[in-house]
Amino acid sequence: MSVVAAQAALSAQVTHAHPEGIAGAVAVALAAAEACRSGAAGHRPSHGDFLGRVVEGLPPSEVRSKLIRAQSMAHVSSLDFPISVLGNGMNMSAQDTVPFALWCCGQALESYQEALWLTVGAGGDRDTLCAIVGGVVASFVGAEEIPSDWRIHREILPEWHLPSRSSS
Repeated sequence: MSVVAAQAALSAQVTHAHPEGIAGAVAVALAAAEACRSGAAGHRPSHGDFLGRVVEGLPPSEVRSKLIRAQSMAHVSSLDFPISVLGNGMNMSAQDTVPFALWCCGQALESYQEALWLTVGAGGDRDTLCAIVGGVVASFVGAEEIPSDWRIHREILPEWHLPSRSSS
């Protein structure tokens, strides 16, 4: 198991009592790591290769099984098919959320805006889906590719986690 997968599993054990929840957290961490590696290398992996690299690091689970199915859905005529196979978060579970979110990443890894509009179009648990997709795609494209008007209108983050200027 990779360091990314091992650390994601350890962190998820604290918040996810179910093995599928842990598998989902590991899948998202692996996807973010792959997106970051690929972005740094200047290489956009194909839909199938991107999801395949995530699948390689996952233990047997429904999340993994659905991601294997998602690999073959590189070209679809509507969102109805991937939603019917992968889910869209309506069941509020990792196996109903993570596969579709990562499918969206595979579809539009090179465009933060396109990836999020694709994700929102599925309905379902939009905030969870978009949080996953936004984090993974930003790992590939970088924060500077997030539209500036989106950054201006985002929620202001608290500053309690930032180092104190007086301690420098």
